Amino acid sequence: MSERTLVLLKPDAVRRGLIGEITGRIESKADWAVRALELRTLDRSTLEQHYSEHVGKPFYEPLVEFMASGPSVVMVVEGERVIEGVRALAGPTDPIAAPPGSIRGDFGTIVRENLIHASDSAESAERELKIFFPDFS
Repeated sequence: MSERTLVLLKPDAVRRGLIGEITGRIESKADWAVRALELRTLDRSTLEQHYSEHVGKPFYEPLVEFMASGPSVVMVVEGERVIEGVRALAGPTDPIAAPPGSIRGDFGTIVRENLIHASDSAESAERELKIFFPDFS
C-alpha cells in the first residue's frame, strides 16, 4: 500500500553536503518518490509543534536549538511501505549502533546531530506532514 512520510535532512546533513547522497538513497528505491522538497531554516514555532511530545525532556531545548541552527531539507516521500522503509534506511539514532549501509551508520557522528528525521508511524506522518506541508495534497 502506498503511503506518505515526512523526511527532514537536518542542519548537520546540509552543512556536510550530504543532501544529494541521502536523497539519492531514498530515490533509488524502486517504488519511492520525492513528491515535495524544500530547503528551509525552521522557525521555533514549527519546531515546537513538531517536537511537542518532548517538551520538558532534557534533550528538548538543545534539539530545538540545533534544528534551528541552519537550513534543513524538508520533503514528502511517497511509496510502498515508505514509513517503515525510510526509518530502516536512516538506522538507529545512535550512529555507533547503526549498521553500515544505513544513513546514520555510514555518516553519523553523534546522537543529537543524527542527520535525518523520518516519521515513525502513519499517525505521526499525517500529523508531521500537516505541520510542514499544510497545503500539500
